[in-house]
Amino acid sequence: MLNMISFCCPLILCSLGALYSEFTGTLALFLDGMVNLSAFLFFLFFTFTKSFLLSFIITIFTSIMLTIMISWLIETFKANKFIAAIGMNLLFSALPSTFSSVIFKTRGILNSSDLQTLMSPLSSNIVSIIITSFFICCGILFLQKTRYGLYIRISAKDSDVLLSKGVNPSIPKITGWSISSLYGSLAGILLILRICSYVPNISSSRGWLGLAAVFVGKKKPLKIILCVVIFCIAEIFATYIQNFIPNIPTSLLISFPYLVILCLVLFN
Repeated sequence: MLNMISFCCPLILCSLGALYSEFTGTLALFLDGMVNLSAFLFFLFFTFTKSFLLSFIITIFTSIMLTIMISWLIETFKANKFIAAIGMNLLFSALPSTFSSVIFKTRGILNSSDLQTLMSPLSSNIVSIIITSFFICCGILFLQKTRYGLYIRISAKDSDVLLSKGVNPSIPKITGWSISSLYGSLAGILLILRICSYVPNISSSRGWLGLAAVFVGKKKPLKIILCVVIFCIAEIFATYIQNFIPNIPTSLLISFPYLVILCLVLFN
């Protein structure tokens, strides 16, 4: 049970990050790339610092500041946010491969014996659940109970209200992308903790699935989390069912979780 809950954590974080950007009307299409980039950055910083906490803080700070800088340029020059977000995703996805080839002399899998020593499977699960629970609570409370959370929720449709309050509508949009990056970074870090290695494309499309979960859950945090749990259960089921029914085609097993989420979209 603990392992299953931990397995859901990265995707839950991605979906909540996507929710913030959806409220601002600037969907975080870069989220999948951010997960990959943050996972690599955490592995890189941990390799040199040997400190979980320091690597965690530097990774989160770097990811958020990079997003703030790019989103500020987008708002300043009135760029097309859809195209810009796609470009950001391509950039974030390419940077790990580039840095890995320069620093580690490989574009493949990177292993860390120090991280394996620090994080046992049990401790990794516990840390993942604690981090996810904390940021779920903080994120929902901020969105629902604070004035600035209200600004984010109305920034897409009622920007005139923000102007009447003396609030620049660009600020909530930049904040929405920054929070999306925060949650994407957390998801990337948890994926590293789970396997204690960096694997290219470690996100496995969790960023895109998080975006889909927002619409399936109709922008309701609890419904989004439920959708994510259903998908993760389907993915775990597809992983283990072959042990009991070996004749099932592998292609069907790989596609099964995505068929489940497609059914949720169609019958939602």
